[in-house]
Amino acid sequence: MAQQTQKVDFKTAYGNISINPIEKKVSGSVRYVFDVKQTIDTIKIDAQKMGITNVKINNKAVKSTNTGKTLNLFEGFSTGKNTVTFNYEATPKQTMYFNGDFSNEIIRNQQVWTQGQGKYTSHWFPSFDDVNEKVVFNMNISFDKKYQVLSNGVLLDELPNKNEMIWKYEMKSPMSSYLLAVAIGDFRHQVVASKSGIPIQLFIQPRDTAKFEATYRYSKKIFDYLEEEIGVKYPWKIYKQIPVEDFLYAGMENTSATIFSEDYVVDDIGFNDRNYVNVNAHELAHQWFGDLVTAKSGKHHWLQEGFATYYALLAERQVFGDDYFYHQLYRTSLQLRNAARTDTIPVMNEKASSFSFYQKGAWSLHLIRETIGPKLFQKAVINYLKKYQYQSAETNDFLAEVRKVSDFDTETFKKVWLEDYRFRSDEANALLKKNEFIRTLFETQKMRLKPFVENKERFATLLQSNVFYPVKTEILYQIKDIPFEDKRELLLLALQTNHIKVRQSVAEFTDDIPVEFKANYETLLDDASYDTREIAFMNLWKNFPESRSAYLAKAQNWIGGNDKSLRSLFLTFSIENQSPEKDKFYNELVDYTSPKYESSVRQNAIINALAINENDPTVLKNLVNATTHYKWQFTKFARDKIRELLIGGAKPQFQAIYQSLSEKEKSQLDRLLEEKK
Repeated sequence: MAQQTQKVDFKTAYGNISINPIEKKVSGSVRYVFDVKQTIDTIKIDAQKMGITNVKINNKAVKSTNTGKTLNLFEGFSTGKNTVTFNYEATPKQTMYFNGDFSNEIIRNQQVWTQGQGKYTSHWFPSFDDVNEKVVFNMNISFDKKYQVLSNGVLLDELPNKNEMIWKYEMKSPMSSYLLAVAIGDFRHQVVASKSGIPIQLFIQPRDTAKFEATYRYSKKIFDYLEEEIGVKYPWKIYKQIPVEDFLYAGMENTSATIFSEDYVVDDIGFNDRNYVNVNAHELAHQWFGDLVTAKSGKHHWLQEGFATYYALLAERQVFGDDYFYHQLYRTSLQLRNAARTDTIPVMNEKASSFSFYQKGAWSLHLIRETIGPKLFQKAVINYLKKYQYQSAETNDFLAEVRKVSDFDTETFKKVWLEDYRFRSDEANALLKKNEFIRTLFETQKMRLKPFVENKERFATLLQSNVFYPVKTEILYQIKDIPFEDKRELLLLALQTNHIKVRQSVAEFTDDIPVEFKANYETLLDDASYDTREIAFMNLWKNFPESRSAYLAKAQNWIGGNDKSLRSLFLTFSIENQSPEKDKFYNELVDYTSPKYESSVRQNAIINALAINENDPTVLKNLVNATTHYKWQFTKFARDKIRELLIGGAKPQFQAIYQSLSEKEKSQLDRLLEEKK
């Protein structure tokens, strides 16, 4: 395919598709406009396991072959402009995902969404796995009019068609096929305008509208900052952000339309535990680095992920401040140093780990920017983006632009930072020490070598200061094994900071709670952090059995984040505590194990329900069902859990539910039962 792009240039795609969510099929017609630049025997369009009919080139029927992987064209085209049209049908096994039960008239969690990730769009739309083939995509998508259909580009029209609607989307500029996207569901949205006038559409499910502000907090600020900092106008006409259920990753930067995980849809309390800010900035930065300019091959993947990671950090610096920025760099520097002990694959290798592409890539850019200064760095980035816009590039292309604006030694940099697996901790630490908070953190860490009595006064001073919170959590880590009476004053000072992360560290590092500290510790149950509440509840439950009813009363209206972790906790402990409503609570817990809910909710509930009754046939059936889920992390959990239960002698229980399973579920269970023979 790499050879094909030199001889054939596909210019524009016109797709008319219909998606059947009950049969999980997609079908329609495609028209491509393409230029033949040099004589070529066969032109290939990637089409994974698709039925293809009615192939015409320049409006004349032609012979073609369908290998099951590609549609091969070998007649009817000539040098210059050509068109090819055909019909297709696909039942995609990956890349297009169907969530929820579309046969149910009640709209609950039904969604369809795509995830191209590199080269897989050809499973649902005949396209190009080679990222270097850039095409202008225009999509007409037919679907049930009760839902909203989102895709790349500007929505030109919505045309009624019986019980369906045809959504017409138009792009003006070319992109790689893996960035083509569809997201379908029941959504509401708000529009804000960037400083430069770009409409930013922010979508959310109706049930989550109260979480809108917290979820999308700082979105406009991030957009405006990145446009200004990068120095190149946002390259598309519109920007959409769409949360979907059980997404496979944190987010994906489809051109002009980021799809991201429902886990980042949060309320004010959840914002303090896990917010969308970093993912928001990361995926937006990809609209330039990855979408506007694409890495030519996996070897240069850091040009996408390193840039997106670094610019996301710079955006977070605007939101959360310098100390936050330096602390994130510090944390990843430790991880990179430790990873280099076992990971010997450098950044410039297509087999490098995601962590290397993202974090070492970001650190490499930080080194350049700090060395040549922000203004020259921005100038190099502007020149790079403008020179290779709507094209592909490689590492030397970017480094050449750095050389043009500075005397930076790009050859040594490339050898040391990109072609060597080791992490330059000394250089990194020198850059980190520019920040006063980091210097204080390093000094505090050195205090581990001194006796507690020598440090106590300094610890108290730091806990009462305005120093960034990791210094204070470091202190709490250092004193976790000190007798309570000796550290009591420091724990009280830590609680008085009223900083969520500092107070969370008190919860985390205090295993044994003395009676005289009980009331102080119980205040953690009211913190604006679901994580802190969970840690504190579990610890208090263990330390004070006589107060368990009071703790359950405190937690009775807790839900927690998207995974309903606090609700599961309340139900489980209420049942364990022999609540008068234990049967009702158990039924609710079992209901959460069913396919009606997201995998994170189900996983929590399955673990807790099986801990109460590992023979419950409904839970076991839902556990087997989990092995058929499209989310690999969830299916792995389910398979491992079944293996664990089989080792414990649960084979008769699984055999008892066998006949009630679907054929797909039976197939998965058969494989696991075979492992035990």
